[in-house]
Amino acid sequence: MEFEQIYKIYWDRIFRLCMGFVNDYDAAQDLAQETFIIVWQKLETFRNESSIGTWIFRIASNNCLRQIEKQKRFPKSELPIHLSEEKQTSLEPQIQFLYKCIAELPETDRIIISLELEDIKQNEIAKIVGLSEANVRVKIHRIKEKLTQKFKENGQR
Repeated sequence: MEFEQIYKIYWDRIFRLCMGFVNDYDAAQDLAQETFIIVWQKLETFRNESSIGTWIFRIASNNCLRQIEKQKRFPKSELPIHLSEEKQTSLEPQIQFLYKCIAELPETDRIIISLELEDIKQNEIAKIVGLSEANVRVKIHRIKEKLTQKFKENGQR
């Protein structure tokens, strides 16, 4: 498969995955672009041991986790509220709230639910995160319960 094709097919999904991790439009754009730079650089090493989608989602997940680790080591100062909120206004309030809730989850849960929201099959999610399929099913159920509870507490549906 050509890189341009891969980019067109997967850009939106990878961006949403990154958005679920960082809950910041610009940072998600940067992470998605970094992911596709890695994909472009390593495409010839892809061995078809998994689907190309699984491979790309694994790269994106690892990229996001690296970024989160960097931020823990070097916390950035908060932007003034009006600057950080401007980019988010194009998203519906419920979707903004969903990204906020996802961003508050533990890292593995963030990967799992973000992939689930992208309609990735649970056996593929299991390969990406290195867990059993049964464990992934249980985690997805629990994560959905947590998110539903947060929506109820916030008066959302």
